[in-house]
Amino acid sequence: MQVTMRSENHVGYVTLSNPPVNAIGQALRQGLLEAVRWAERDRLDRVIVFGAGGVFAAGADAKEFDSPPQVPHLPEVLNAIDESFVPWIAAIEGVALGGGAEIAMACRMRIMAPDARIGLPEVTLGVIPGAGGTARLPRLVGLQKAVEMITMGKPIGAQEARSAGLVHAVEDDPIEAAFMVNSEELGCIVPTWEFHAPAHDPDLFHMARENLKAKMAGQEAPLRALEVIEAGLSLPFHQALTQERQVFLELKTGPQAKALRHIFFAQRAAKAPAHLRGVALEVRHAVVVGGGTMGAGIAYALLAAGLQVTVLEADAAGLQRAEDTIGKLTEASLRRGIIDAAQAADQRRRMTLSTQYSEAASAQLAIEAVFEDMAVKHEILAKLEAVMPADAVLATNTSYLDVNEMAARLMDPTRVIGLHFFAPAHIMKLLEIVQGAQSSDRAISTGYALAKRLGKVPVLAGVCDGFIGNRILARYREAADTVFMDGSTPWDVDEAMVDFGYAMGPYEAQDLSGLDIAHANRQRQAPTRDPNRRYIPIADRMIELGKLGRKTGAGWYRYPGGGGKVEDPIVADLAIEEAHFAGMSRTDYSGPEICRRLLLAMINEAADILDAGIAQSASDIDLVTVFGYGFPRWRGGLMDYADSLGVKAIVAQLEILAREDPVAWKVSPLLRRCAEAGQSLAEARPKL
Repeated sequence: MQVTMRSENHVGYVTLSNPPVNAIGQALRQGLLEAVRWAERDRLDRVIVFGAGGVFAAGADAKEFDSPPQVPHLPEVLNAIDESFVPWIAAIEGVALGGGAEIAMACRMRIMAPDARIGLPEVTLGVIPGAGGTARLPRLVGLQKAVEMITMGKPIGAQEARSAGLVHAVEDDPIEAAFMVNSEELGCIVPTWEFHAPAHDPDLFHMARENLKAKMAGQEAPLRALEVIEAGLSLPFHQALTQERQVFLELKTGPQAKALRHIFFAQRAAKAPAHLRGVALEVRHAVVVGGGTMGAGIAYALLAAGLQVTVLEADAAGLQRAEDTIGKLTEASLRRGIIDAAQAADQRRRMTLSTQYSEAASAQLAIEAVFEDMAVKHEILAKLEAVMPADAVLATNTSYLDVNEMAARLMDPTRVIGLHFFAPAHIMKLLEIVQGAQSSDRAISTGYALAKRLGKVPVLAGVCDGFIGNRILARYREAADTVFMDGSTPWDVDEAMVDFGYAMGPYEAQDLSGLDIAHANRQRQAPTRDPNRRYIPIADRMIELGKLGRKTGAGWYRYPGGGGKVEDPIVADLAIEEAHFAGMSRTDYSGPEICRRLLLAMINEAADILDAGIAQSASDIDLVTVFGYGFPRWRGGLMDYADSLGVKAIVAQLEILAREDPVAWKVSPLLRRCAEAGQSLAEARPKL
């Protein structure tokens, strides 16, 4: 039974029970409808609805996402609650999201626990609320707050919900508080459907529309939600619900919703394999070696997760820089309300800064986060191994270097893994867990457990230059540089990729990180570079000119006065010069052609990565590209997008490009196998 009912002293108690999050499937909807009839038949004074397991309800049942709607439909159930002569009270613990929030809004009264959250995140799955959310929420909280919550999809906490008028009270025990509500007070509360819709505000809708175009460019659901809210203001309540449902069902079967569901399920599946569960080392004390930008970000993420953290640096100056950087991150969290003063003080109490490796003696995990120099990393790992417990895990945050080579120098190479964080480490959700040839199950499992504690999306990667993400990124940049030299500009390339859905293109992104970082990596790879592979020298010319990006005021773009980016004709001329030196004629590439080439380059490289077993699945590559590299989530990730194009079509396009450059555009064997077998990349597996 997913809905249980009992009554005591003319009060009905209705429990939602579909573990682990009380997802709203057909059985739960049917149970709710029966509960309405039961309460009316027994003429109860009130019904208190709540969720089992400390969670109210977290939206629709994922198992029904790709199935036709089954009766009873949620709007029908909620209308029955809203229109019942027995008043319902929602006692909200944990979360009330999507359909869960809509159940709560259909109740006469809502009481939340202090740490509960409520919201309508449907747009993050490519749809809009489908059971009255766009009609009920504006009536409860007003137009501006409703537009913000529905179109941005971000849940809010209990106190904010109380201030907005979404809930009536915040209580430690919502169920007990619901029982104690005065009957006269409850009887005076008007059902939601009887509330008047707020007045139309053209300026508000214009500003919201422009904001969505800027912040959620390319995404269909937020703009459609805004249209539905606006249209519903002039319609009777139940007609507003009808038009909302029509749009919801239309979007549900659309390509963006399917892509977003794919990422949703891929993210949900990103956890330790069954054979690794329960063997992780419990990490209470972690060490970070290196207090630069990345190391400080990692240290702050560990502190925010409640760990004792020791930051090791080479000298006092390094320690001061680390302390200052971590302090700035703490202050930023305080300003944004993420933590309070007491939590900030607790974080500072749990942090130690030292130059002495002996401070690592009680730690269960160490993460080295110094610059990319193999000799330095060997030295650090050896020092850590000498002082830390024999079962402690030693991790490297390297972006490119060989984890097996690092492990080989140690007495016990099984304790070494890669934990590749992404900058800023305390914000970016991706964590590549790099499995060396001898990495133990316990070490890998500890990486997964740490990712869970930090709220990261873990992806297991094998050892190669750049692992999954940076190897794809290198090919992306190479393809961009080739297009630039052969007939484009950095701003043309960036514009094409922003139009596709990236927040910024490859050149603006490189200006942000610094051109010197990519240059150092090219220098490292120079001795082993394939002499038959074309090399584009423009980025090296940029280094010679001192154009390192934002930090020097000029990179691929100029940043006058430290402000916004400005196109730089000097940079455009570099490509013309290099083309002249190479004796080639440049081509005028259109935006769609630029985008096509860069995407095909990444897809081809990703297929090789999957074929070699560096990635375990196509969905893992999707997670890496979305959560680490800005691939538009609403396109499903790189490999899911490739499947939408069709593998045979991709192979045909790559074969044409291979006539230009048979080395760079050599078709991945995995793509050929999939095309011949009529198989999708989602079904593909590494070669044996």
